[in-house]
Amino acid sequence: MAVESVLHPSLIVPVGHVEPVPRRIRGLIGGRVAFDTRRALYVWEWLAYPQFSIPVEDLVDGVLHDDKHTEQLGAGPAHRHTLRVGAEVRAGAAWVWGEGAPGPLHDTVRFEWDALDAWFEEDEPVFVHPRSPYSRVDALRSSSSVRVEMGGEVLAEAPDCVKLFETGLPTRYYLDRTHIDWARLRHSDTVTRCPYKGTTSSYWSFEGATGLRADIAWTYDFPTIHANRIAGLTAFHNEHVDLYVDGTLLPSPSDVNGVTLE
Repeated sequence: MAVESVLHPSLIVPVGHVEPVPRRIRGLIGGRVAFDTRRALYVWEWLAYPQFSIPVEDLVDGVLHDDKHTEQLGAGPAHRHTLRVGAEVRAGAAWVWGEGAPGPLHDTVRFEWDALDAWFEEDEPVFVHPRSPYSRVDALRSSSSVRVEMGGEVLAEAPDCVKLFETGLPTRYYLDRTHIDWARLRHSDTVTRCPYKGTTSSYWSFEGATGLRADIAWTYDFPTIHANRIAGLTAFHNEHVDLYVDGTLLPSPSDVNGVTLE
């Protein structure tokens, strides 16, 4: 299972910023609740997105064992701990903030995301990392026509689309499947997860005269409720195809920003 390697920049939030999370946050390991809190904090250890920091008092089945190791993390010094939940042991999974970290973080613990089997905001699962309160996803129906080409071959031509606007990322254009030439695409086993959109259902690659271009298109059959309008539609990587919107070729995001987002 791969993870989308994209960032959601939130330039108004400085590293080290802390604020309350107005949602119930739970973490599970081996089917047991490691922690359950309505007092979690967001802490920005880097600009892209925050982490959750959990009051130590709100551990349920989770038990912390001090590893006697301290490191300087993004928001200050923290003491590494091993997390035990029943018979499950996750070495080095937890960081308890120490003196020198922002005051609100004292007596709270930040867990390594992948050390937990599942995370929940209220009763909805969260993937990859916490969703930033300063990032958003808007999926809007649009009458803009879209044509997708690669090497001069037309892969899709649609009279309308759903535009997905996601903070810090290029606009993505989701097309109805009936407007795509599937004979030119090959199914891929790639799966990615996004905290804002959910888990992809399928990826497709293109094999043409110039060779294979892997994973140029994807579909979310069951996206998060925030992006439900893209359900069952397919988008192409703006960075890897020629994408015309209302007859105008869009510049590649990699040409504009100097990097390729995948």
